[in-house]
Amino acid sequence: MPYPIEDKLVIAVASSALFDLRESDQVFREQGPIAYRTYQANHLEQPLGKGVAFPFVRRFLSLNTRFPEEKPVEVVLLSRNSAITGKRVFRSIEHHGLDISRAAFLEGKSPYPYIPAFNAALFLSANEGDVSKAIDYGYPAGTVLRTQIVDDEADPELRIAFDFDGVIADDASERIYKDGELEDFHQHETSKAHIPHEPGPLADLIRRLSLIQALENKALDRDAGYKRILRTAIVTARNAPSHERVITTLEHWGVDANEVFFLGGMRKRRILEVLKPHMFFDDQRSHLESQGGEVPMVHIPFGVANQ
Repeated sequence: MPYPIEDKLVIAVASSALFDLRESDQVFREQGPIAYRTYQANHLEQPLGKGVAFPFVRRFLSLNTRFPEEKPVEVVLLSRNSAITGKRVFRSIEHHGLDISRAAFLEGKSPYPYIPAFNAALFLSANEGDVSKAIDYGYPAGTVLRTQIVDDEADPELRIAFDFDGVIADDASERIYKDGELEDFHQHETSKAHIPHEPGPLADLIRRLSLIQALENKALDRDAGYKRILRTAIVTARNAPSHERVITTLEHWGVDANEVFFLGGMRKRRILEVLKPHMFFDDQRSHLESQGGEVPMVHIPFGVANQ
């Protein structure tokens, strides 16, 4: 039997993150909701183009193909559209072959209150206001920033990269860093190297991803030729000696990231342009850049870095 939704790793996505809605949104802004509704009806048979989150979502859903008995993941659509104007979105989902069946259409209202109702470990949207409200209520959410859409269908691997402080962990240490000198920060983290951090907005997401990795580990035990789908990385500005508390935290949570980078202030894009993640999560917009704009970036508006 498939897992009930309470046991699945669920990601909620807004249509603005999944598809390219720039043209539709322009009609809404310039001509209003009636013209927008007419526009969508007139273009009902024209599939929407891929949005920034599309390559991530497509690969994420492929985990159900690998594990058809468990079907451990699900994507839910949370949309500000009405059900009528959302018809084109679902037609586009079908056109692109995405296995998405659950949705909420809120007719202009923010969908963030429904994140826990769908057991979502992440809500992705291009609407900064919706994401900020979600974070304020303690829900896991990120703003998808506009980048180039790179979706190599010959590459089945799903690569997900995270910053640490203010994303996976809370921002307590980041506050120490901003309030003092680098040496004070290192001393603080060294003295607490044995104490795990409190969870940040995406702590539950990375813990649930580790459960998917455990499924892949079992598949590899059964079949040495099994090719993993999921690959996780942590890319943090920390370096030794503040690195040890990061490792302590991951061990305490049962998280085993495939790759961890302690950059000591190096620009993160130098790693990201080699790693080529399908999504990179960071709480600081200044870190969310890549030469050529080919790395999909998600801003987590949490903590002291966003005050």
